[in-house]
Amino acid sequence: MAENKKVIVPIGPYHPLLEEPEYFQLYCDGEEVVDVEWIAGYNHRGIEKLSESKHWEQVTFLVERICGICSTSHPIAYCNAVEDLSGIEIPERAKYIRNVIGELERLHSHLLWVGLAGHFLGYNTVFMWAWKYREPILDMFEMITGNRNHYAMLRIGGVRRDIEDEDIPVLKKTLSEVKDKIKMLTEAVLDDPVLGARLKGVGVLKKQDIKNYGAVGPIARASGVDIDVRKDDPYAAYNLVEWKVITTENGDVFDKAVVRLLESFESIKIIEQSLDAIYHKKGEIWKEVRNIPEGEGIGHHEAPRGEVFHYVRSDGNTTSPVRHKIRAPSYVNIPTFKASCIGQTISDVCIILAGVDPCYCCTERVAVYDKDKKKKVYSFDQLVKKSIEKTERIKKEIGKEGKLWKKLL
Repeated sequence: MAENKKVIVPIGPYHPLLEEPEYFQLYCDGEEVVDVEWIAGYNHRGIEKLSESKHWEQVTFLVERICGICSTSHPIAYCNAVEDLSGIEIPERAKYIRNVIGELERLHSHLLWVGLAGHFLGYNTVFMWAWKYREPILDMFEMITGNRNHYAMLRIGGVRRDIEDEDIPVLKKTLSEVKDKIKMLTEAVLDDPVLGARLKGVGVLKKQDIKNYGAVGPIARASGVDIDVRKDDPYAAYNLVEWKVITTENGDVFDKAVVRLLESFESIKIIEQSLDAIYHKKGEIWKEVRNIPEGEGIGHHEAPRGEVFHYVRSDGNTTSPVRHKIRAPSYVNIPTFKASCIGQTISDVCIILAGVDPCYCCTERVAVYDKDKKKKVYSFDQLVKKSIEKTERIKKEIGKEGKLWKKLL
């Protein structure tokens, strides 16, 4: 195809599909997508660098704010990393409570995704159902933690709050009701011939594509790749309860929905067993940690979108990490668009993008880099200085405009 036949179709940085600013540039031949370019850098808050100026305990709250939907996934992975560094074994009760919080988050995230997917397809009944059934899950979070989001439950060595015995029957009753609703929603979605016609065979990722890109989470399992950190490298109390990894074989957007819906039932099983394990069995929920020794630690967690990974390093002298590296699942999942979007039509690309359930605030990071000289152009301190200078310049320009308006009035 001649180069001049290519038409560029932009998606973003602001688009109804995107909850956060991001930019995808589609190169099209007619209606067919022949290439995709992902341009990042619109949303960066410097979490890793901020971590180096916070106390080890403060970092738990900092990483909780990386993502609103996965607001307990990052703290779990971070605490796992620090506990790995310190050689800490947390109390068994705390392990079960981490199970509960982690799986409630998976439930609310998957239902949120199913609702949004329905909305993107113009199927707003699914959107309203899924979000209605998600509400009791957020109510359970509020009962346990006091918050519907950003739960502040994790701490190095365990958890901050216990689950009271009198709350457990209420939680289990609510879970049973939610299970019935999710079953009805699942049957309605999976048996709908219109959804099947719209989603089957769209945005297929083959098993080899998953391995080539190192993709994780539901999009890997939808392509038949049996990968799940909770099974492969157990933590918390995942090896103390019965559950199974959900996989399908087709790798299309429909199977991505199937995996997420069926995983919801496994999450309910894990929560119910964890609540049973701590009912009428008192125990410690936290092991005191006084000092973080010198060394390195790694921790991960199977977040709703896949494995989230944290690396921390301590010099043994300061009260902060000297290095904190974070890799969210979207970092490896987003590039799979190269395999799933090319050859598809423009009308399918948006739902293929949504099928990955990308989280851009988890993924974004910025470095000003000269690719020809292969070196950084600005250091962190220089970037901060330039940002302050630009802010001051804008303030002065706004001040001048303000004075001009006063004269005109």
